[in-house]
Parts: sequence; C-alpha cells; structure tokens
Amino acid sequence: MPKLRRNQYGAGLFLVLLAGLSPVMAGAAPSHVATKAAAEVPIASASRIAAVVNGDVISEADIANRARLFAISTGLPMSPEVIDRLKPQILRQLIDERLRVQEAQRRKIVVPDAEIAAAIKDIEARNNMQPGALRAKLAADGVSNRTLIDQIRAQLAWTQLLREVVGERLNVTPADIAEQQKLAAQRVGQPEYRLGEIFIPVDESNNSADAQRFAETVITQLRAGAPFPMVAAQFSQTQTALSGGELGWVSPNELDPQIARLAAEMPVGAVSNPVRVPGGFSIINLQGKREIGHDMATVVTLRQAFFPFTVPLTDPQNPTPQQRQALAKAKSVIATVNGCDQMEAIAKANNAPNHPADPGEVRLEGVNPPAFRTLLQNIPIGKPTEPLVSRDGIAVVTVCSREQKNIGEITPEEIRNRLIGERIELLSRQMMRTLHRKANIDRRDNGV
Repeated sequence: MPKLRRNQYGAGLFLVLLAGLSPVMAGAAPSHVATKAAAEVPIASASRIAAVVNGDVISEADIANRARLFAISTGLPMSPEVIDRLKPQILRQLIDERLRVQEAQRRKIVVPDAEIAAAIKDIEARNNMQPGALRAKLAADGVSNRTLIDQIRAQLAWTQLLREVVGERLNVTPADIAEQQKLAAQRVGQPEYRLGEIFIPVDESNNSADAQRFAETVITQLRAGAPFPMVAAQFSQTQTALSGGELGWVSPNELDPQIARLAAEMPVGAVSNPVRVPGGFSIINLQGKREIGHDMATVVTLRQAFFPFTVPLTDPQNPTPQQRQALAKAKSVIATVNGCDQMEAIAKANNAPNHPADPGEVRLEGVNPPAFRTLLQNIPIGKPTEPLVSRDGIAVVTVCSREQKNIGEITPEEIRNRLIGERIELLSRQMMRTLHRKANIDRRDNGV
C-alpha cells in the first residue's frame, strides 16, 4: 500500500477544534462504558513473564495495560476470555516495539519528551479531545500514562531511525515529481479514494489466525463507533499510525488489487473486513471518493489569535479572573482589528507555538461543527469573529479569502510526501524482518 499522502487542506485547522471540542472521544462508547471495559481487564502480576526479547522482559502486566488502552479506545469489555483471544497479537506488537527501541538505542537515537507531548496532542486533536484529556482519561480508567508514552516513543524513535537509514533515498528530485505529475495527468477523470488504514503484520504462517482474529475484533469495535484514528494510532503497524492511519488520496493503481476493488464498492464511511495483503492484514476505512483532477471546493484562508487559560474552564458561569482577562483581550481584538495583517500581528504576539496564526488553506465543506462552517462561509472578509471559547482558551478568527478551487490536482508537496512515505514503509518492513530473524525471542505462553 502507498503510505501517507497528506491532504493539505485543513491539516492545521486548530480553530475547528476550538469551536466544537468535547472532553470525550467523538463516536466512542460513553465514558461509563469505557471505564467499565477497562476495569474488567485483569491486572496481571508484574512478575509473570510473557516474553523475553534479547534480554528485555515483557510481562503479563504489560499486556494487560495495553489491553486496557485498547478497551478505553473501543469500549470493548475486557473479560479474561477476550484477553486470551487478543493476547497473541498484543504480545506480537509489544515484541515489535521492543525490537524497534533496542535498534534505536543501538544507534543512539533519543526521542525528546517534547516530541512525545506533541504526538499526544495530535492524537487528541484527531479524536476531538481537549488538550490533556487523553492523559486524564487514562488515569481515570486505571491505565498508566507510561503505557501510551512507551508506545509513542517506540513509534517516533523508529521513524527517526528509518529516516536516518534511508538518507539520500529520501531526496525526491524534480524529475521524480515531474514523472508523477505526468502520470497523474494521464489519469484525470479516473476514480481516487481517500483512505485510512490499520495494518496488522503477519511474519509467520502460524500466527496468521491470531492476526485475523485480532483484526476481526478491531473491526467489530470500529463498526460499533470506536474512533478509527485512535485505534489506528494504537494498533496499526505502519508509519502512518501516529497520523491516525491516514493514507490520503490514492488512485486504484497505487493500491493492492484487493483493496482497490473494495474501495470501488464500499460506501463512504464504511470499514472493510480484514484483507490479506503482502505482509499481513489491512483494515480500510473509506473516507471519500472523487475523480482525479476534478474536485471543486470552497477554500478559505484564515488568521487566528488565541488567548490561553492558565487553568481549564470547567464552569463557564464562574470563570476565574484570568479567564475574564482573556475574554477582555479577545473583545479588544474584535473592536480594533480590521483585517488579516492586524490579526496576524496580534496572533504572533500572543499565540503559543502549537496555536498557529495561519492554519493554512481550509476546505470549507470539511469544517465541523456545521455552525462554525456557516460562520466561516458568511462572515465578511477581514472581519473578526466573536470570541470562540474552549476549555483551554479563547480564539478570534478572521477570514482572509474565500474562493472556489479545484483541489483534485495533485501538488508537488503531496507527491513528495507520498514517495518518501513509500520508501520509508518499504524499508521499515525489510528492517523488521531482519530484526526478527536475528533476535533471540523467548515466548512463555503460561508465564513463570
């Protein structure tokens, strides 16, 4: 499968989250269900060993903690029977992570804590969660933050390692881009699909059944409402995991033939059954369909100023003095700003690095919630919005431009990202096969 061609429109639209955030995951099971599901996971003794990977121990408690994380994101009741069914694939994932971390350590690769924090914020944003809500939810449901942090650290370290190993092969030349643009021009009018993917690897024939059972369990929860980006971030074993499994727009000839056939037949929003592809199973979420080169949309450009709260807003009727001050600043901006240049200057003086003044071009049709989409569609160019209050601060937004564009045309940046993603993913699978072949892995099915 080709990996990661990002959709440039709306990729940095932080303000959409400000207008409609909920403290729980959109589409997930109610919080009491998730809490009950997590609580049912048996807490294994830390002394029971599930596997030893080149001398590093994976305990039964590690498996139980990862299962709890799975329960929180899917609402799946984690009974001992379910744990037994999922344990082989969870253990396989933990073994892969240990191999990746060990190789990264051997190459002296260090992942800064700031990168891990940024990755967690991105996961929260993709799942309509307030900043900090994921950590709070894990703590409330009895899951150590270390379980999530270790997983993300392994993913980031592996990505950095791959980029260093690939080296010069990551250099996409103008000739490479021109060739892909020529091919795209020849396919104008043909179908194109926007896909999300969860990839579950199978290296040995004897674990194919375990992987398929695990995939079927994941699919059941996705179809029951579990958020695809959250599940992909936890369980997909490709380099798109941290981006919620997002593949972007791909044409049929870039896909495995079975996936291409499914994408042509599936309705938008559907989740596929497990599909056997080279190296494992893929679960596909069809997010959109269009014709190559033909996708007219209303595209807006924006500037946004953000005034943070020092503590979260928990009671809108009784804000703190600092929250009142933030509101007063926002109202002052509304009274004085008459265009995007002024708004950008104010944003640069007030916004934190994770609140960009310019979120990039935004496809209006994809903005949620609908009320905010209507606001962006109708507000006069250059006029600031009323204060947009969220749990962590207040935003004021100005629309700078609004125009019809054909966004079906592939850009050089999209081509570059896709080619780099394909090269990295191919290297990742090759290196994991090598690490497995050389590793000393002792699985202990019954613990000790």
